[in-house]
Amino acid sequence: MNLVICLLVARGYVPKSRIREVVGGYGDQSDDAFERMFERDKEELREVGIPIETGGFDPLGDEEPGYRILRHEFELPEIRLEPDEAAVVGLAARVWQHTYLSEASSTAVLKLQAVGVEADTGSLGAVEPRVGGEEPAFWPLWEAVRDRRPVTFLHRKSSTSEPLERHLQPWSVLSWHGRWYVVGHDTGRDAARMFRMSRIVGDVRPDGDAGSYQVPAPETVREAAASLAPPERSPVLHALIRVRHGSGHGLRRRATFVATDAMTGWDEVTVPYTSNQALAEELVSHGADVVAAEPVELRDAVVERLRAILAEPA
Repeated sequence: MNLVICLLVARGYVPKSRIREVVGGYGDQSDDAFERMFERDKEELREVGIPIETGGFDPLGDEEPGYRILRHEFELPEIRLEPDEAAVVGLAARVWQHTYLSEASSTAVLKLQAVGVEADTGSLGAVEPRVGGEEPAFWPLWEAVRDRRPVTFLHRKSSTSEPLERHLQPWSVLSWHGRWYVVGHDTGRDAARMFRMSRIVGDVRPDGDAGSYQVPAPETVREAAASLAPPERSPVLHALIRVRHGSGHGLRRRATFVATDAMTGWDEVTVPYTSNQALAEELVSHGADVVAAEPVELRDAVVERLRAILAEPA
């Protein structure tokens, strides 16, 4: 993401030496490690369809060649989504709601301008992530995955157990039934393990050099995560929720019953769930498009969260 921001906001070609100065994670690498990381990142961006152009404006070719991303080639054409597809996009949008990357993009722009590269800040609208990892361990682990840096932390196996020190080569961070986890190779056990972030105690600390291990193939990581994921709890409660037409697709997909009222513009959906607090958090994220009808405990949890939001300083 930092590399995309750097190349997208620059009005011209950015030399590799400048990229190394302004993109987070590059500057503290050795020459060989930087070359490997840069080539890997470029290849990954091209594989997902982000075009990186190489060139320069010096007709004599005396200047160092550079790189750029043209906004008109980067932006997607108009996309029309089916309701279930829109639900997936909506869930992704709920996940990425955090100021961290906006701060990173601002820092990248300032660094570009400081070294004399003209930056078009209007292009940042094309990469506007909002990341919401609420767990304190989220970002240190996300960065460790990005940099392939081993980490160590204290982790409770359950809410009542004593925390144990873990040493992990993180492969991926993922969300499973509303909770964040990190999966990777536990060097102490010499096996793949997955840890719930909310049970990490204290700071996540570096435990080795960046790029010091290889991440398995994506399918191997997915298989490990699926095998290590906690068993799904059987729903024991049912909520009656009023959902505005054309919204709440994630709720509708899980619903066991949907009653449509074309006159009022609202539907009544029955959704199985296991935690009032977890479902209340999800309902609040839909804003005015959903209303918790029953049970009373769920309504109270929603009201409590809304009052907490109103009480936050602007």
